[in-house]
This record gives sequence, C-alpha cells and structure tokens, in this order.
Amino acid sequence: MVDIQETPATPPFDGKGDERFGYWVAGSVLVALGWGLGVVVNIALHWAARSGSFVLWTVHFGPTFGAYAWSVFGLGLGAGAVGGALWLVALATPKGPFVLPGADY
Repeated sequence: MVDIQETPATPPFDGKGDERFGYWVAGSVLVALGWGLGVVVNIALHWAARSGSFVLWTVHFGPTFGAYAWSVFGLGLGAGAVGGALWLVALATPKGPFVLPGADY
C-alpha cells in the first residue's frame, strides 16, 4: 500500500544542466537594455538635441532631461545593476554540464 500524501504527483526533475547559462543570458539582456538603452542611448539622444529639439517616432527629445528621461535613466541603472548581480551569481555558481532543456541524459 502506498501513502498518497508522501508521493509527489510528478517525479522530481533534476536537469543536471549548467544553470550559469541562464544567469549569463538574463544578466546580459538586463545590462544591454538597462545600461545600453536606458542610460547610454538616453543620454546620447538628449546630448544630440543640444542644438534644437527633435521628435523620434512619437517621443520628443530636448536639450534638458524631463521626468520621463530621468525615470528611464533610473530604471536603466537599476536594471543594469540587477544584470551585473546576475553575472556575479553566475560566477559563484558551480559549473555543471551543458544540457539542452527537456533532453534525457
């Protein structure tokens, strides 16, 4: 007789893979979007507007930072910092074998 309370509905899954790849990819995306778009591109577009304002698609860029530009800058700094923290987690995580998700090894 089997006690139903002690057996899981699905067997535990151990992927035996290297989870560092996920940390590297997620950290890189956050750094690229946060520091790349939120900080560097944001500052570059406002710096380019020194001679006069311009509209890029539907967004107005002027020589001064408004509330929206400061918000994007702050969110970009935060996202890049989280991405950098994920890189540090990837460095601290022990290396595992490279395994494709869902494959039986």
